[in-house]
Order: sequence, then structure tokens, then C-alpha cells
Amino acid sequence: MGSSQQPGSFGDPQQISSDNVNGLCLAISSSLFIGSSFIIKKKGLQKAAASGLRAGSGGYSYLMEPLWWAGMITMIVGEIANFAAYAFAPAVLVTPLGALSIIISAALAHMILGEKLHIFGMVGCVLCVVGSTTIVLHAPQERQIESVKELWDLATEPAFLLYATLVIVAVVIIIVQYAPKYGQTHIIAYVGVCSLVGSIGVMSVQALGIALKLTFSGTNQLLYPQTWVFAVVVVTCVFTQMNYLNKALDTFNTALVSPIYYVTFTSLTIVASVIMFKDWNGQTATQIITELCGFVTILSGTFLLHKTKDLVEVSSPSAFMPYPKYDEGGGSSEEGIPLKHRESMR
Repeated sequence: MGSSQQPGSFGDPQQISSDNVNGLCLAISSSLFIGSSFIIKKKGLQKAAASGLRAGSGGYSYLMEPLWWAGMITMIVGEIANFAAYAFAPAVLVTPLGALSIIISAALAHMILGEKLHIFGMVGCVLCVVGSTTIVLHAPQERQIESVKELWDLATEPAFLLYATLVIVAVVIIIVQYAPKYGQTHIIAYVGVCSLVGSIGVMSVQALGIALKLTFSGTNQLLYPQTWVFAVVVVTCVFTQMNYLNKALDTFNTALVSPIYYVTFTSLTIVASVIMFKDWNGQTATQIITELCGFVTILSGTFLLHKTKDLVEVSSPSAFMPYPKYDEGGGSSEEGIPLKHRESMR
């Protein structure tokens, strides 16, 4: 029995263009740099906190720390590679590959920062990669753009304007009302700002990247004011993300920040891309459902990482028993106490 590939499927080798290959290579290298930068910046933040006000408390002493700048440079290199990737391949294809940065940052955090990664956390990392791979194999092809004016028309359609308005309103509410109260205890406050702003930023990055690619190919797009509007949006989004990502890294476990940031950022970016670039137009229901299944797989991996962040490997099975045992005198012994609670008693 023979099987046929759908025309828009990335799984058909004949459909893989040189642009998509270039985009994939750039996206993978970007994840390597960005995943490493989380750890370098975290070490810099720790050193800065020892001599000044922590970033999570509103301090900026990390700006005087060379190690933090080394991490920042590493992240910038990764973001440049990521920026270039969006010029060649669609966001639905490039963005999920950020799962690699989760694996890298979690592994390095385990080895360098001493942030233990439980075996189920490792399974969670694998699930994130499997889900991302599923999305990549069924991603749509890059939309052909001939001018930045086309991009501007897409960005000013009612559907995307509505999405952008909702994002701005949500970000303002979180920054003004929720982050000051719950930022130190609820990771979604800081990560939510990064992800919401990032989804708009990626759309602008992709538009600016395409404009520059067209310019380098001989069609100058720098003469259009729309190109510079996209550039301003990119800069604004990058600085906002940098500020709140620093707060999240300084306040919460790196192995927790990375996957949650990845899932929220990726999900919102793909939603934005589907609205602005209409990536799912022309795809079959099977392809779209398969991509959604990839998202569920990624979410499952993130859930495992979150639920096992406080667990450590032990040889005694009693560490996972749900109820305490009672000794002959009627008192409760430490054996059988859930691991997370036992750690808090010591």
C-alpha cells in the first residue's frame, strides 16, 4: 500500500526548500546559544545578588557583573541566529525548535547550578522534544512575500489588530496590578509578560527579517517607513522581555523558568503567526490536528518538569509513599513523608 504526502506537509522530503533547511540550521544553533545563556546569566545574577539588590527585587546591580554580560552576549548571538531563521522559515516551524534550549539549560543547571533534575524531569524534556518534532514535521511552508507593504497589510488586518490590542491590555494589567503583588510567588506573572510581548516581537522580527532579506537580494525595503516601525517594535519587545526574564530567572528555578517560558512563548507565537500569516490556510485537518497533538505532548513534558522540580533521586521507595507510618507509640515517623514535605522539615 502506498502513502501520499499532502502538498503542504513538511514531512515530504521533496517539499523541503533550501530556505527551510537554512532556517532549521539557524534555529538549532540559536537554541544552543540561548540554552547556555540562561545558565551563564543565572551565575551572573547570583554573583551580583551577593553584593547588591537582587534583580527579582527590582535591583540592577547585575549590569556591573561581567559574567552576566557574557551570558547576555551569548543570548544575543542566539537571538541573531533566531532572527535570521525567521527570515527563511515560518514561525510555526522555527519557534518549536526552542525546545532544545530547555534540554540544554536543564542539563547545565543540573551540572553547574546544582538544580537537580529528576528522572521524570528528563522524561518531560524528551516529551518536549517529541512534541516539537511532531509540529516541525507537519509545519506549513513559508509564505512568499514580495514587499514589506504586504507584511504591513497583514499586520493591520482587523484580526491581528484585535490580538495585538488584547496583548497590550493584558501586559499593562500584569505589569501594573499583578506583578508587584504576585511576581515573587507566581512565575506566570513575569513569564506571562515575556511571552505575550514576545509573540508580538516575533511577528515584527519575522517582518523585519524578510524586509532585510529582500533588501540584500536587491529590492531595497529600507525606504519604506513600515520597515522602521517593525524595527521599533522589535527593540521595544526585546528590552521588555529582557527585563522580565531577568526577574523570573533571579526569582525561580532555571529548570522551571525555561520550560514554562518556552511553552507559553511558543503557543502564543504560533497563535499570532496563524492570525497574521494565516499559516494554517491550505493545510488539511489531519495536519492541524497533528500539530495540536504536538502541543499537548509539549505541555505534558512541561507538566512533568514542573511537578518534579523539588524531587531528588533516592534509593528508598518510601520517599514516594503518600501517607506517614505510625510507630508503636502512636506517633508518626519520618518514613513515608512525601519528599517535598520532608525537605521542608529539615
